[in-house]
Amino acid sequence: MAKTLTVALAGNPNVGKTALFNNLTGARQHVANWPGVTVEKKEGKVYFGDYEITIIDLPGTYSLSPFSLEEIIARNFIVDEKPDVVINVIDASNLERNLFLSAQIIDLGAKMVFALNMVDTAATRGIQIDQARLAELWGVPVAPTVANRNQGTKELIEAVIRTAEARDPVSRHIHIDYGSDVEAALIKIEAVLARDPNLAGGHYPRWLATKLLELDPDVIRRLEQSPQRSQVIAQVEESRRQLEKTWGEDASVLVAERRYGFLGGTVREVQRQELARRVVLSEQVDKVLTHQLFGFPFFLFFIWLLFQMTFTLGEQPTEWIQAGVGWLKGVAQAQIADVWLRNLVADGIIAGVGSVLVFLPQITLLFLGISFLDDTGYMARVAFIMDRIMHALGLHGKSFIPMLMGFGCNVPAIMATRGLSSHRDRVLTMLLVPLMSCSARLPVYVLFAGVFFPKRAGQVIFGLYLLGIVMSVLLGMLFSRFLLKGQEEPFVMELPPYRLPAMRGLIVHMWDRVTVYLKRMGTVILIASIVIWFLGAYPKNQQLIASFEQEKNQVEARFEAQAKALRDNPNFTTLNDKLIQEKEAALTELTQRQKAEEMRQTFIGRLGAAFEPLMQPLGFDWRMSVSLVTGFVAKEIVVSTMGVLYGVGETADEASESLQQAIKASGVSAAAALAFMVFVLLYTPCLATVVTLWRESGSLGWMWFSLGYQLLLAWTAAWAVVRLGRVLGLG
Repeated sequence: MAKTLTVALAGNPNVGKTALFNNLTGARQHVANWPGVTVEKKEGKVYFGDYEITIIDLPGTYSLSPFSLEEIIARNFIVDEKPDVVINVIDASNLERNLFLSAQIIDLGAKMVFALNMVDTAATRGIQIDQARLAELWGVPVAPTVANRNQGTKELIEAVIRTAEARDPVSRHIHIDYGSDVEAALIKIEAVLARDPNLAGGHYPRWLATKLLELDPDVIRRLEQSPQRSQVIAQVEESRRQLEKTWGEDASVLVAERRYGFLGGTVREVQRQELARRVVLSEQVDKVLTHQLFGFPFFLFFIWLLFQMTFTLGEQPTEWIQAGVGWLKGVAQAQIADVWLRNLVADGIIAGVGSVLVFLPQITLLFLGISFLDDTGYMARVAFIMDRIMHALGLHGKSFIPMLMGFGCNVPAIMATRGLSSHRDRVLTMLLVPLMSCSARLPVYVLFAGVFFPKRAGQVIFGLYLLGIVMSVLLGMLFSRFLLKGQEEPFVMELPPYRLPAMRGLIVHMWDRVTVYLKRMGTVILIASIVIWFLGAYPKNQQLIASFEQEKNQVEARFEAQAKALRDNPNFTTLNDKLIQEKEAALTELTQRQKAEEMRQTFIGRLGAAFEPLMQPLGFDWRMSVSLVTGFVAKEIVVSTMGVLYGVGETADEASESLQQAIKASGVSAAAALAFMVFVLLYTPCLATVVTLWRESGSLGWMWFSLGYQLLLAWTAAWAVVRLGRVLGLG
């Protein structure tokens, strides 16, 4: 039977913790939420020798102070769950800053292993670390790693097992010396805590005493059920008074000073750096990419290039998938005998899901590009570049990070606003995030840009993303001035060093995002496609069908009579061929009128008719209006709705025709198509976003306000675009 270990992975943000987690666990990962909150929890398995090791990836934090949700989660897991070992991932090029978290983990009494990561980056900066001396001073085994190249992973696991088995010669528990007066105060507090077996046995006493001396609110709450609560609090207050009387400083300041002194002493002991430190690559590149004048144009260029590559490289795979979907529909139509089931499978399921599936190459390429920019460290620079603009909104660059995430999906982007400490900043950022064009809207852009602007599709899509950014800036300024007045909180933006992303990490990050898209396709989009097909196929008006059948018979009879009258004509063959062409044209026109009339009398046709007067000034037909209504559930459904409503793939010939040709044949103008894309960009992203905004803001009022302003903005902007487009000759 395999031995088991539970290991927590802790560290600052941007130290390569995610890459190390992927190296350790590979595909053996499970993503859920931490209990009671919606912060993502990653858990994976490692099988090494006769061990089954469970790795828990804790949220990235700079400390274990109870000021943010991530810090509380990380600390509570170590305190309450008591993992066998904590792997503390440290950026070797920023040793002193990273060791602050390490010192707090030491205080928790946990067994620990240092994953000294990015030793290659440290070397390029002329930094040398005496790893043996660091391990000796802290009593913590040190395993050097380069996570983005998967170097040192095996040695790290071996160090973890040795530490868990208490056979690593280096591993021992140390105390940071807080000075004789503070140490005496801690002994007194620990003595009172020892009177309560639940407190003394359930927590590391020295850590409890230190946190109480610092008046940690979360630890004070842990005393509420203790019968010794009043005695403990009395001793803490007495100790604090004595320390302040002796030193003239608050106890928490004295603890912090000795802790920083320990860190500074460690760095002096173990770190050596060349006196003439050369300018590293990151700094050289940043001189250009974060330049006051050139930084923003470079940002626009990189985003433009991303969308150009997404559209260009994804074109051929899209055609392959489109051909495959057409073939599959043909097989379904040929093999399924029951008419109702055949229509459901071919025109509902395959046509609906297939019309979204064809955009998978573009979605995948977009996510690959975003993962590349993120993993290189450039995304943090974008937040730095946007800091000046964000200040005009009454926000800071950190608020732009959730907005950047909005380009992938608005739901996790709104959840990411928890990292902002101000409620005002969180609400304002939540209101602006939906203006960032999520990946679910990309299929609509690709569809309409490919039809009406085939030679400039990349530029049009880039312009839509840029429009979302511009609108967020303008509305942010408006909301900040009149709706959510106040000053932004000060914030220092960290710029991690540039790194060449590991291909494995890029694929993992891209796949994480693509699987969300595929899951929606297999659940929400599949169900919605069936519902839309049903609403677009029923009720059947038998009287209408009979009337058109009668007209078709009359056309057949009329042309048959004309052909019979021409049989004695010497040019019968030529004239008969002409008659056959005219008859086919008449029957086709009659069939199209029948389909249009039948669709108008279905449930969805009636819904479209109800919204048509509102959308008519924008140049949208009823089918476009209906797709916007269904798009409120999920933006992916906009395209699948059109796939059903425009009847793509109902016959073998039509199955080879694209949805793009069907839309163009419907008479939609280029101006209306551009207005439609703008409307999709600016109106409510999806039902999940609305619910998330309500939950995260804690207010139905902000949810309804967000819904209302986005709908009004979308209609107004689309109306302006269609009017301007007609002036410019776009129809």
